[in-house]
Amino acid sequence: MFKKPFLVFAISSISISMVFAWGSWGHQHINHAAVFALPDEMRAFFYNHIDFITEEAVVPDLRKYSLNDRAESPKHYINLEVFGVRSMDSLPYDLKQLRARYPDSIVQKAGSLPWYILFVQDRLTKAFKGRRKTEIIFLAANLAHYIGDATMPLHTTANHDGQLTDQRGIHAFFEGQLPELFGRGYNLNTGKAEYVPNVEKETWSLVQSSFKKADTLLEADKKLREGMSKADIYKLDSNGNIAKTKFNDPIHIYAYAKKYHDKLNGMVERQIRAAIKETADFWYTAWINAGKPDLSGLDPESLTKRNEDNYKKDYKLWVKGKVEGFKPEEEFQK
Repeated sequence: MFKKPFLVFAISSISISMVFAWGSWGHQHINHAAVFALPDEMRAFFYNHIDFITEEAVVPDLRKYSLNDRAESPKHYINLEVFGVRSMDSLPYDLKQLRARYPDSIVQKAGSLPWYILFVQDRLTKAFKGRRKTEIIFLAANLAHYIGDATMPLHTTANHDGQLTDQRGIHAFFEGQLPELFGRGYNLNTGKAEYVPNVEKETWSLVQSSFKKADTLLEADKKLREGMSKADIYKLDSNGNIAKTKFNDPIHIYAYAKKYHDKLNGMVERQIRAAIKETADFWYTAWINAGKPDLSGLDPESLTKRNEDNYKKDYKLWVKGKVEGFKPEEEFQK
């Protein structure tokens, strides 16, 4: 069991896009949609705080970027290759056992994402058990962010931005620009939350599944760009240079983005849906393991009553696979 967060440094090769998994669009849609997948006993309470849960989705990234929190970055990734393995199956679940097998330099360089997910999940369970409202919504929103990171394949590999294969910029392209461009067509109804019997095993499985997709998305980009000019791939400024976002990520032209998105055959949508499903499942599991505490009395009855009409409308919209009522900050120019 994870006892305390890693106190580690961010390795120099990590770009700012490394910690902005799924961008504002992805993380906020993941958190927002997960609320509606919860059972009736939880959903009304979470809906009362859906604005906070949605906005808080990007705060873990802001701690790294805006506050320059050096301890934050390793919580967002796990580089399996650092351990000399290509499968989570060969790594111990327990952090103490991992540290006993590998030197600190290796453990620090690898990142701490799966163990941090377990740490926050444990804290959320305790918050539910104590019926501590503020902690519940804060921890639930933050847990969703790290689960979202675990569903993003490039957060599980050392080649996190294609820097090892001459594909720099693919990280933000995959997780940020593609959802912004095509996410409106995604189906965000992932069904009802289900209990997770073994949270540790599910966390490892999630990371392993993402890791297996990293090579696929990198190879798809590499093959697609063969024979293409810079202008066929990127938006260029008046000087003929590749246009960049405020985070210094290259902006791809729509035509290339569409071809790449199609070539991935639904991977982006599937991974975002996986994040929504896993988030709802982990929230629900924490509540079950806490003894199914009654959440109805944590808010004033008047608040729940005031939200009732919008709650019903938004739930019906989610049933159709859509969510609305918030506007993520756009990071890429259309």
